[in-house]
Amino acid sequence: MDAKDRQIIRALQKNGRMSNQDLADAVQLSPSPCLRRLRNLEADGIIRGFSAEVDEKAYGLPITVFVRIKLEHHNAGDVQNFERHILNIDEVLECHVLTGVTDYQLRVVVADLNAYEDFIRKRIHPIGGIASIDTSFVYSTVKKTSVFPMVHREHPS
Repeated sequence: MDAKDRQIIRALQKNGRMSNQDLADAVQLSPSPCLRRLRNLEADGIIRGFSAEVDEKAYGLPITVFVRIKLEHHNAGDVQNFERHILNIDEVLECHVLTGVTDYQLRVVVADLNAYEDFIRKRIHPIGGIASIDTSFVYSTVKKTSVFPMVHREHPS
C-alpha cells in the first residue's frame, strides 16, 4: 500500500458514497487507475466493505457504556467461551483485548439504564468465569471519527 492508496482510503472514510469520478478528482488520479486501485484494495481485504454511520440517539440507543471485564482464569477454554458469547451480543459494538488490570473493554449501546441492567444480568453474567466488571457511562463525546490519520512513511507489506 502506498501513499495514493491511503489517500483513496481516507477520501472514502470521509464519504463512502462518492462516485469514482469524485474519488479520482479528490486523489488526483484519472478514473480508470483510481477504480483499479480501489478494486485492488477491496480484493486484498484492506477495504472490507461500506456501511452507514447512524446517530445512536436518533436510532433509540442514546446510552454508550464502556465495560471493562476481568476474567477469573485465563485458560484457553474460558477465553474462548467468553469471546464466543460476546460475538453474539448485539449491544456490544466493539470488544478489545487489553493489557493491564482488565482483560477486555467493550463498547456497548443501550436505550436506558434498565436496558443496561438487563444487559449485565441477562447477557454478561450468564457467560460465567468473570471476576469483575467495571462500567463507565459516556455523558459526552468530544471526538468520534472513523478516518485514519495519514501515515507519513511507508511500511513494508
